[in-house]
Amino acid sequence: MTRELNRWEEVYQTKQDAETSWFEERPQISLDLIAMAGVASDAAIVDVGAGSSRLVDCLLDQGFSRITTLDLSATALAKTRSRLPEDAPVEWVVANVLNWQPSRLFSIWHDRAAFHFLTEAADQDTYLRTMDLALLPGGHTIIGTFALDGPESCSGLPVSRYDSALLAGRLGQGYRLVKSVMHEHRTPWGSNQKFHFGLFRKI
Repeated sequence: MTRELNRWEEVYQTKQDAETSWFEERPQISLDLIAMAGVASDAAIVDVGAGSSRLVDCLLDQGFSRITTLDLSATALAKTRSRLPEDAPVEWVVANVLNWQPSRLFSIWHDRAAFHFLTEAADQDTYLRTMDLALLPGGHTIIGTFALDGPESCSGLPVSRYDSALLAGRLGQGYRLVKSVMHEHRTPWGSNQKFHFGLFRKI
């Protein structure tokens, strides 16, 4: 845990946002899938592994008012917080999702590129139990991972790669696949990374 935390703290302390491979000026795929879930602006949304993503900025611009951002790195969340008004309706949580106890139930669980760092089955199980406890019945989860033909590692760490069938199988029968999206993310230095995004509804 300490080594992992130090790794991400070092990344966010030494690099500008646009110097990280995962940077997106506007996370359009995530925004489209959240829109597809059809939730109201007062729906509770959690962004797991949020880093310094612009997703929270965009959601606030769309009028969402119950947003939680969670990340291992306090530096990453501080960067995001510095961009936003002091009274922005955001709960800032510095935590490892594997140890986190949510303070509320959510309509949307969003995760772009955190779950795929969990390569051990036991850690995946812990994550999915937390997600299931955190989601309202009928709630939606959006999980973006490297696709089967995507990178095998990120920031020196191995990842687990998924397509819709593998991700659906991992989530289990309590979740129904609503939408599967293949996406090529172009890094700030011009290379392409193949992602798969799945939108699932909790049954």
